[in-house]
Amino acid sequence: MDVKIEPSWKSRLKNEFEKEYFIKLTGFIREEYKVNTIYPPGSLIFNALNLCPFPNVKAVIIGQDPYHGPGQAHGLCFSVRNGVEFPPSLVNIFKEIESDIGISRPVSGNLERWASQGVLLLNATLTVRAHQAGSHQKKGWEEFTDSVISIINSEKKNIVFFLWGAYAQKKGESIDRSKHLVLESVHPSPLSASRGFFGNKHFSKCNNYLIENGIYPINWE
Repeated sequence: MDVKIEPSWKSRLKNEFEKEYFIKLTGFIREEYKVNTIYPPGSLIFNALNLCPFPNVKAVIIGQDPYHGPGQAHGLCFSVRNGVEFPPSLVNIFKEIESDIGISRPVSGNLERWASQGVLLLNATLTVRAHQAGSHQKKGWEEFTDSVISIINSEKKNIVFFLWGAYAQKKGESIDRSKHLVLESVHPSPLSASRGFFGNKHFSKCNNYLIENGIYPINWE
């Protein structure tokens, strides 16, 4: 199957594209786009991978579902397009960045600027029906994104993985802690942020680790 995706990822994921689960997933997704409103737009499904080629990856933030409101999702977890109001979890991420490293809240919630520096903003499920959270879970996306994480885990070293909330932590269980830094806390959503997301200092911990390993740090603006 010819999947339009950034070349360094395409070469590593080509076996996934031929697997039965992915072929079934592709059929399901094509039908969904025909009959329902699906986010993100089809051209942006693999945006996280396209904007952060494999050789560039320094850090991975694992989300769950794309945003399911109009105009929000564009293929990067926690990120919204320019001019879109910040969702509550993103507000809390920016609050923690300001508290941790003193960078004040930016004008835009578009995190392409992080992706271009090597932050892979990977949702576990890459599509969703409008206004129906979780509607494309357990259709095959989780297996695909597990393979992305597995490839990074095995082929790279000194990657920083951000696992926020029980879902992301379960997805990252197999990451080799002896060669990567795994940062875990509760999720930044308003329901849990005050129970350990605020004050986790993950952004400074990430940059300190990268610097210690001779890797240029992330500008979290």
